[in-house]
Amino acid sequence: MAALSPQGLLAALSVVADPRRSRGVRHRFISILALGACAVLSGAKSFIAIAEWAMDLSPLLRAKLGIGRVPPCESTIRRVLQRVDPDVLDEAVSAWLASCSPAKSGRSVFALDGKTSRGARCLDGRAVHLFAAINQVSGVVLGQCAVDLKTNEINAFGPLLDRFDITNTIITADALHTQRAHAEYLFRRGAHYILIVKGNQPSLHRQLRSVPWKQVPAADTTSNKGHGRVETRTVKLVQIPAGIAFPHAALAIQIIRTRRPSARKRVSRETVYAVTDLTYDNTTAAELADAIRGHWTIENRLHWIRDVTFAKDHSQVRTGHGPQVMATFRNLAVSLHRLHGATNIAAACRRISRDPDRVLSLVR
Repeated sequence: MAALSPQGLLAALSVVADPRRSRGVRHRFISILALGACAVLSGAKSFIAIAEWAMDLSPLLRAKLGIGRVPPCESTIRRVLQRVDPDVLDEAVSAWLASCSPAKSGRSVFALDGKTSRGARCLDGRAVHLFAAINQVSGVVLGQCAVDLKTNEINAFGPLLDRFDITNTIITADALHTQRAHAEYLFRRGAHYILIVKGNQPSLHRQLRSVPWKQVPAADTTSNKGHGRVETRTVKLVQIPAGIAFPHAALAIQIIRTRRPSARKRVSRETVYAVTDLTYDNTTAAELADAIRGHWTIENRLHWIRDVTFAKDHSQVRTGHGPQVMATFRNLAVSLHRLHGATNIAAACRRISRDPDRVLSLVR
């Protein structure tokens, strides 16, 4: 892993423009950003919590973050972070995390998914919807963007992926993104896709359902036990001779998920269909199964942590760009803790909160 330091984080954040007028400024803009990021690493959930964390900082940590003897108060932190350009901030954080991530052999898999923040609101009262990309292997949040509520995630697909080099990367996404334009976009970028197929593509869905799947042998079967149930996933692959009615699609996929609760005899069964442009020559059933399973775990690896550990849905940060800025800080916290080997994000945040100086060792 590349060496990390607060100076490295400060340098990465220096590309974000200060929205304030120069007159009357008492605290460095870059220091307020770094303060917010480091406070959320310790589990801070609000602007008040960031200000309280700043009051407890040691002289050493204040000096490293460029904070004077008197740290900024809550109102200063709130006013500044509400006016930050959230997209520029997110791109700066994403680029820094990418430079810190260790090189991995093999093909990367990125999962794309969106979530509405129930607690946060825009100035007109509408909920904030954020569309994020996460590296399935490392668990690092690659980036996010706010979705204009006059539209939907479909229009955010390309702009979000434009930030990254996705050559030879597998992109997984829900049925909403099973769009012909998305498939063509990924083909032009040299990426691959695994896209879930549901009723929003009726002709394609009918074609996949009509395949005689009972005659197709299982290509991969995995079982996992946890949360009081045993879950089995069976993956079948088939190449349709007549072709698949979707751009560049090479294989049709059927995934059967069977859940057997430990305390009850009733078994639930769900059948899901998907398509991919990968072929028998450049993938395996195990790789496809891992990518599909990894996409479904984004709920636990990102959304659940942001909702429970950081209480995102109960956040009172609602004004201006505050909700998206805080979401970027949460993504940074989740990613940095994972890069340093943490498997329990809540416990990792508590370790930092007990001794704020530990943030230095975390980012070193």
